[in-house]
Amino acid sequence: MKRLILGLGIAILISGSLFLTGGNSGAASDKEAVCKKAEERYQEMFGKPSSEEPHTVILMYKYTFCPLDIEVKQGTKIRWVNVDKRTSHSVWFKEAGEEESDRAFPEEHIEKTVELAPGIYAYICGPHWEKRDMVAKLKVVP
Repeated sequence: MKRLILGLGIAILISGSLFLTGGNSGAASDKEAVCKKAEERYQEMFGKPSSEEPHTVILMYKYTFCPLDIEVKQGTKIRWVNVDKRTSHSVWFKEAGEEESDRAFPEEHIEKTVELAPGIYAYICGPHWEKRDMVAKLKVVP
C-alpha cells in the first residue's frame, strides 16, 4: 500500500496529478526574494515597473510565477513575461481543460484574456511543474 506523507506544505490535485507547494516558512521568503529580483529584472529590461503596464503582468523567473496568487476580473488581459536569462516557460490551465501555451523564451511573453468562469484555477508551467514546482493560482471574479 502506498502512503503519501505531507509536511506543512499544501497539496493541490490537478487532473490526477499531485502538486506540492512550499512546506516551510523559508519557502515563502525564498519566493518573495525571487519575485523581488524578477521585478528588478523586468525594470532593467523594459525601463519601468510592471505595475505601470496597461494590463496585468505576471513574471516568470527562477521557476516561479510572480505573484504566485492573483485575483482578476473576467475579461482582464494578462501578460506573463519571461524575465529569466536562459529558460523558456509556458502557461497551462490544465485542470480547466485548456491547452498549454507556446513557450516564452527570455524577454518574450504570453498573453491571455481571462474568459474563465468565476472561481479559483491552478495553472502550471508545462515543462517545470513536476520537478520545479512551478505552479500558481488565479482567482477569477465577475
